[in-house]
Amino acid sequence: MRVVIAGAGIGGLTTALSLHAAGITDVVVHEAVAEIRPLGVGINILPHAVRELVELGLGDRLAEIGVPTADLTYVNRHGQVIWSEPRGMAAGYNWPQYSIHRGRLQFMLLDAVKERLGPGAVVTGSPVTGLDHDADLLVGADGIRSSVRAALFPEEGPPLWSGQVLWRGTTYAKPYMTGRSMLMAGDDRQRVVIYPIAPPEPDGRVLINWAIQRKAPETTPRGDWNRQVELEKFVHHVADWHFDWLDVPGLISAAEAVYEYPMVDRDPLPHWSTDTVTLLGDAAHPMYPTGSNGGTQAVIDARVLANALATGRGLAYYESQRRPTTNAIVQSNRRDGPEVVLRLAHERAPEGFADIEDVIPRAELEEIALGYKQTAGFVPAALNERASWSV
Repeated sequence: MRVVIAGAGIGGLTTALSLHAAGITDVVVHEAVAEIRPLGVGINILPHAVRELVELGLGDRLAEIGVPTADLTYVNRHGQVIWSEPRGMAAGYNWPQYSIHRGRLQFMLLDAVKERLGPGAVVTGSPVTGLDHDADLLVGADGIRSSVRAALFPEEGPPLWSGQVLWRGTTYAKPYMTGRSMLMAGDDRQRVVIYPIAPPEPDGRVLINWAIQRKAPETTPRGDWNRQVELEKFVHHVADWHFDWLDVPGLISAAEAVYEYPMVDRDPLPHWSTDTVTLLGDAAHPMYPTGSNGGTQAVIDARVLANALATGRGLAYYESQRRPTTNAIVQSNRRDGPEVVLRLAHERAPEGFADIEDVIPRAELEEIALGYKQTAGFVPAALNERASWSV
């Protein structure tokens, strides 16, 4: 079986590795850019995707470049804790959760593809622009602006803008909280996510990823995902966010460069596949970055697709396993997913609180956290006991 993959991002490269591990070795990845560079900022790989990468034999490499997330903590704009829960193995998973630089993760996967499938397995400067291909299967893993998706659904149009924008960057700074904490701060109008994405430097500083999400005027550019902007455009929005344990404006102001991203997704599709074409990752189910599920779901797509092809169950089985889950995540993320606790705390106690139990009972917080894990497929016991997708 010959497979052509469009896109050498996280989803496309993991697909190549998964197919190879499943015995399908006639695989080539076509990447549009002439030179793949380690771009991007932070990404979280949740335990259900870490499991898949470990089973591909990449666990040690992942541990070298990632930070095992210790906890996920939500605070209001005053720095008061709304909800905090352990993450990774501390939460009962058999696998950690990693916070990592997206570019470093992509290059780790790229190196593995070249080692296992050969240096010619990835062809750069070679965009896939339609459905014509010299293969048994074309996999569109070419992102939210997928040419493969556009060829399958030519009337769909551009991505859908949420009316919000993300300003993102990285800063070398002293560790905060546990040193491995993922922090969500803010309310329904504005929020900030902050987490370290690399092991400490010799001087003790760590590379910290941050992103501010906020409603933006209609004039905000909607299509440029790498548009560099000046700090002065937005840092005033968090000027008074000085917590006892973290100076948010100080952290953001120390970034070397910052980028503006429109927060976009697409409506779920009625199907992903024809007899010889299918979609994967952001090409299949682009979603808001709520709940840290974008890259994670692409990794799982890759493993399920390889299993479906190698066992003869085909694309219908792949879709049956993946499309309902990812559709549900897209819709949940539009409703703020687990980050809804920030909105609830602000609505019920806009000026802060003495005891969060007086604002949101613990049982309600636990229900929100568990509900999202169920939707996204990473309830600890269910994940630990699930059969492997390895062939």
